[in-house]
Amino acid sequence: MKSTLVQQKFNTLFNEEATTIVRSPGRINLIGEHIDYNDGFVLPASIDKEIVLAIAPNTIDGICTLYAADFNDTFTFSLSNLEPTSKGWPNYVLGVIVELNKAGYQIKPFNCVFGGNIPTGAGLSSSAAVECGIAFALNEIFGLGLTKLQIVQFSKQAENNFVGVNCGIMDQFASTFGKAHHVIKLDCKSLDYEYFPFQMAGYDIVLCDTGVKHSLGDSEYNTRRQECDSAIAVLKEKYPSITSFRDVTLSQIQSITDLLPTKTIDRATYVVQEIKRVSDASILLNKNDLEGFGQLMYQCHEGLSKLYEVSCIELDFLKNLAFESGQVTGSRMMGGGFGGCTINLVKKENTATFIDAAIIAYQEKFKKALKTYIVAITDGTSMVG
Repeated sequence: MKSTLVQQKFNTLFNEEATTIVRSPGRINLIGEHIDYNDGFVLPASIDKEIVLAIAPNTIDGICTLYAADFNDTFTFSLSNLEPTSKGWPNYVLGVIVELNKAGYQIKPFNCVFGGNIPTGAGLSSSAAVECGIAFALNEIFGLGLTKLQIVQFSKQAENNFVGVNCGIMDQFASTFGKAHHVIKLDCKSLDYEYFPFQMAGYDIVLCDTGVKHSLGDSEYNTRRQECDSAIAVLKEKYPSITSFRDVTLSQIQSITDLLPTKTIDRATYVVQEIKRVSDASILLNKNDLEGFGQLMYQCHEGLSKLYEVSCIELDFLKNLAFESGQVTGSRMMGGGFGGCTINLVKKENTATFIDAAIIAYQEKFKKALKTYIVAITDGTSMVG
């Protein structure tokens, strides 16, 4: 949704102009899936699919009103009664306010309209975009003095503590710290980060949306985290020098196979392999070796599907289609899993052919339309205008 449309809706609803307009992007993750909460490295980027928020203090009646343009839905609440709502979508805003309140920041009544073009349920982190966008906007209109890192941390805490999804920090970090034409190598243990130029000349990033909607709160996401926590606890007990999965070798995992269920061993194996893949991928990016990078994407998907078991038949089908076409440099499922998108690295001369073939094949296989998006890497959450 264009920022002008959000502003116009704000004017119509509240009979005044918004004082602040913010854009907050969704994100892709090139490689490093499900390891942000396991102290690994990830390679995300913010993209040109975003949420736009129009916001202003409400000095009239002392209440807060939210309007979600994508749902054509309004939610009104008092700052003295911040409880989760069954509507779902307001919780991403309420949670941020709760976390800010805990930290001693004073939030006053406000009105906000938001909407965007991030496909929901596609694994592009629309929830993180809303969280970071509202934190950024409240910081602006109330002069809270938050740093970008604090915006990220409060947004993550909102999702963990209020929404109830035990996610890592990658989504919020990528949405806030994104830089055009770069990926972020984020150390999820220390939160150190560096930018790597992503030389896209001659390539497109194509997302294929399965149309299978997932809800991370209701999925196996939290279960996977618990399984990883169980594995690292046993490893630390046997090998006291281990502080996180970053220190773990595959041989050490093999040494505890009699102490944990097979599936838990599989989860830990994937995590250690994926941490190494991200390290290898960084080296390849420095060499501008996107062909080698693409092969690591394929390997990542196999691990997510077979060892971590967060894929689904639709995602596997699209990855296999990409590989067998010979036209796609790299492909894998992206995001929490159980639906959402595959991310595909495609040479520009192959993009149209690949998309057309994928749409036809997906319709024939699943009797369902396949949505595709070509995305560009953009800057992170920022003011509009």
